[in-house]
Amino acid sequence: MGPNPLLRRLGLSDHDRVAVLHADDVGMCQASLEAFRRLDDFGLVACGAVMMPCPWARATCEWARSRSQVDLGVHITLTSEWKSYRWGPISTRDPGSGLMDQEGFFPRTSKALQDSADLAAVQIELKAQIERASQFGLDISHIDTHMGTVVHPKFLQTYLEMGVQHQIPGMYIRLNQAQLQERGLIGEAAAMAVRMMGDLEANGFPLLDAILGLDLGRPENRFEQAKQAFASLEPGLTHFIIHPAVDTPELREIAPDWRARVADYETFMREDLRAYIRDLGVQVIGYRRLRDLIRAI
Repeated sequence: MGPNPLLRRLGLSDHDRVAVLHADDVGMCQASLEAFRRLDDFGLVACGAVMMPCPWARATCEWARSRSQVDLGVHITLTSEWKSYRWGPISTRDPGSGLMDQEGFFPRTSKALQDSADLAAVQIELKAQIERASQFGLDISHIDTHMGTVVHPKFLQTYLEMGVQHQIPGMYIRLNQAQLQERGLIGEAAAMAVRMMGDLEANGFPLLDAILGLDLGRPENRFEQAKQAFASLEPGLTHFIIHPAVDTPELREIAPDWRARVADYETFMREDLRAYIRDLGVQVIGYRRLRDLIRAI
């Protein structure tokens, strides 16, 4: 594909490297909110997204209301992966919706949800999560997807339409049909996605060139991992994912990957990482800037 036209709209060249430096899973637990608070003060991480069905979502939105420039979106959540710390849909308690497992929570895996969920129920749940964020006073900058669950032939159109309806960008990537097929969208589903993405871009909607993040299974040498990842960025717009959390007893009980989450927080609070990214010439932005481009059209 050619250069991303968004770069020129941002006042940059076709060869510039731009990272939307993004904290996932904000509001999943207290440790995730506290990490994002501190990271927002530090200023290297540009944005994040809130898991609205989770216990600390309301506190996150209340804090964000006191910070007029905080850049937070909705982390569309349809799975609940942990062993004993669980959450479920906010729109229904009907088992017939396919949104719940036998314990009454979201399924643990994307495939389980994709296999079981009714499309209409997913549409209602996505709408409910966005509406709840607004009700809690969040100035929603974007939507993205927990565990990539809505990036599926059954749900993709609904996900794309939610962004258009609310005039907010999403975690939408510029891919051709062959690239989509490599990611599991085959046949007509891939062709449909290409058409929809093309229409979005033609109408000035921001699309990403790549999605990159740090592996939650590799907590060691996080600083070097981050440096290597930023050095590898190609020209264009990359959604760069981290999962920061401060170290708490609760986090250690919840998440088997807690070490990587704490390492993400500590690494992106480092002044030498900020300097390294700056010296590479990588531009770090948030989704609020992209939302402003949509609403200026």
